[in-house]
Amino acid sequence: MIPPRSKAFALPAQRTLVQGRKPTGGPVAHGLKTTVVGHAFPIPLERQLRAKGSVSPFLVDTFKRHHDYLRISLTEKCNLRCFYCMPADGVELSPKEHILSDDEIVRLASLFVQNGVRKIRLTGGEPTVRKGLPNLIARLNALRPHGLQAIGMTTNGIALHRRLPELVQNGLTHLNISLDTLDPFKFEIMTRRIGHEAVLRSLEVALASPLQSVKVNVVVIKDLNDSEILDFVEMTREKAFSIRFIEFMPFTGNKWDKQKMVPSSELLSRIASRHPTITKVPDELNDTARNYFIPGHKGSLGFISSMSDHFCGSCNRLRLTADGKIKVCLFDPKEISLRDLIRGGATDGELLQTIGLAVHGKQEKHAGMEDIDTVTNRPMILIGGTHDAPGSRLTHVDQSGRPAMVDVGAKPSTERTATARGRIYVPKVAYDLIAQASSTQAQERPVIAAAPSSQSPMMDHAKAKSLGKGDVLTVAQLAAIMGCKRTSDLIPLCHPLQLSHVAVELRLEAHSDSPPSDAETTKACSAGETLGTTKSHTLICDRRRWASIMCLATVKCEGKTGVEMEALTAVSVGLLTVWDMLKAVAGKEMVIGEIFVSHKSGGKSGDFQRQC
Repeated sequence: MIPPRSKAFALPAQRTLVQGRKPTGGPVAHGLKTTVVGHAFPIPLERQLRAKGSVSPFLVDTFKRHHDYLRISLTEKCNLRCFYCMPADGVELSPKEHILSDDEIVRLASLFVQNGVRKIRLTGGEPTVRKGLPNLIARLNALRPHGLQAIGMTTNGIALHRRLPELVQNGLTHLNISLDTLDPFKFEIMTRRIGHEAVLRSLEVALASPLQSVKVNVVVIKDLNDSEILDFVEMTREKAFSIRFIEFMPFTGNKWDKQKMVPSSELLSRIASRHPTITKVPDELNDTARNYFIPGHKGSLGFISSMSDHFCGSCNRLRLTADGKIKVCLFDPKEISLRDLIRGGATDGELLQTIGLAVHGKQEKHAGMEDIDTVTNRPMILIGGTHDAPGSRLTHVDQSGRPAMVDVGAKPSTERTATARGRIYVPKVAYDLIAQASSTQAQERPVIAAAPSSQSPMMDHAKAKSLGKGDVLTVAQLAAIMGCKRTSDLIPLCHPLQLSHVAVELRLEAHSDSPPSDAETTKACSAGETLGTTKSHTLICDRRRWASIMCLATVKCEGKTGVEMEALTAVSVGLLTVWDMLKAVAGKEMVIGEIFVSHKSGGKSGDFQRQC
C-alpha cells in the first residue's frame, strides 16, 4: 500500500491554485501561490537550486553529469512515415488510456523543474497531432517562476504554420523542424507522404515569429540526400536559422546500415571545400552539436555526430516517453514506468526516488555503432512514443488478457532465418560412450585423460542399455528436425510455417583435461558436510561440466513471421533426446542449459547477431 504524501513534498493549501484556471499568454506569475493543478512545490529546495544554478542529487548520475534538460514525448502518432524513424509495416498503437494525461505530464514536469530541470522539449511521434497542445504549453509555461527557462518543440512542420503563433504566445521559445530534403519528390520517398510545401511554409512562419531559436534537422543518408548538403548550407546565407546535420542512427526496424551513415567529419570536409572560411563556434556546455558559421551568412551550421563521435560525456538529457516511462539514454532499452507509480498513488517523494534510481543507472556512454541494441530498444518514433518496454506487454494476449494468436495477415512475406544453440553437460563416462559409438569420427574427437574409476557390472549394463538405443548424436539430430517441424503443435500460439530448410548439428566439446576423480568428489562432499563449505558443490559442478554436447540449429522459411521458435524447439528437443539416450549412465549428472537464439534475419525488428 502506498503511504500518504510525504510532508517534505507538501505546501499549505493557500499556496495552491484552483484546478482549471487557464493561463494566458506569457509567463503566469502569482507569487508563492503559483502551482499547477494542485501540485505542490518544495519552495525552499527550489529556491536553493535556482540560486545555485544547479540540480538536485536525484538528477546527478554516478559520472557527475547534471541533468537539467527533459524531453517529453506527447504521442506515438505521426502524420509522416519517415523510414529511418518508423518501420515499414508501422508500429502497434497503444491503448489511449496508456498515454499520459495533461495533468500527469504537468505533475512530472513540475517535479523535474523543482529539482533543477531548466529546459523542456516536446517531441513525439509528432507533437502537433496531440489535442490541447496550446493549453499544455501554457501550463508548462507556468513553471517559469520555479526555474524553467525554455520550452522547445521538435516537429515535422506539416500542420504547424497555422498553429505556431498561438503556441509561441503560450510560451514556446525554441523550435526544431525536421526537413531531410529540398526535393519534393524525394520528400515523398523518405516520408512516404506528401507535404513538402507545408513544411517550408512552417519554416517561414517560424522565422517571422519571436521564437528565440529556429533550427532545421537534416538526417543525412549516403546516396539519398547527402548530395543536398551544400544546398542546405546555402539557405543559411539569407535566413537566420541553424541547419543541423544528423548522422543516420540505428533503431528497431529502420534497416540501419553503417555504409549509409555519412560521418560528420566527411560532411564538414565537403562544406569546407566550398566555403574555406567556415569557422568553428565555441561549444557551450552540454551542446549536442558542433557548431560552425560561414562569414557573411546570417544562419549557422551544426553537426550531431551520435555515431562517429558521441557526446556522452556531457549529456544532460532525460526522456519521458508518452506512456510515462523515464529513459535515460536514447540508445538504452531500459525504462522505468513513472505512469504506473502515479496511478498507483505514489507521492512526489516516491516518484523522485524512482527518478534518481534511473538516473544513477545511466551508463558512461552508449555502445558503439555496431553494438547498439536495436532488437529490444524502441523504434525512433516510439522513443518519443507509447510502445511498452520489452517484457512489459505480452504480444500473445488480447485486450482482456486472454491468450490470442498474433494477427500477421497484413504483414509482407519475407525470407526469415534463425539460428539457436544450446548445451547439455555430461560426465566422462557419457562422453566416452558417444565417442566410441561414433568410431568413424573417433580420431577427430579431443583426447581427454581418464579419471580413476572402477567399472561395475551395473555400469556395464547401463552402457549396453544406452548403446542399444542407437547412435546418440544421430537419433538426437533426427529428433531435433522432427521437433522443429512440429513447433506449432507443441507451442499453442505459434503460427504453422512452411519451412524451407532445417539444419541441425551436434558436436562433442571438452572443457577440461583432468576432471576430478570419484575419490576427490567423495572427499569434497564429506568436507562440505562437516565444514559447511561450498567446496563439494564446486567440485561436483567441475566433474559434471568438464564435457558437453553442443546442439546448433538453423531454420529458414519464406513467411510473415519469424522462425526463432522453430530453431529453439529444435535445439531443446535435440538436447532432451541426448538426455533420454544417456540417462541410464549419467541421468543424475547431466545438465541442459544455455539455450538461446544466436542469429536472426528478416522481419520488422531487423537482423541481429549475438556474440557467443
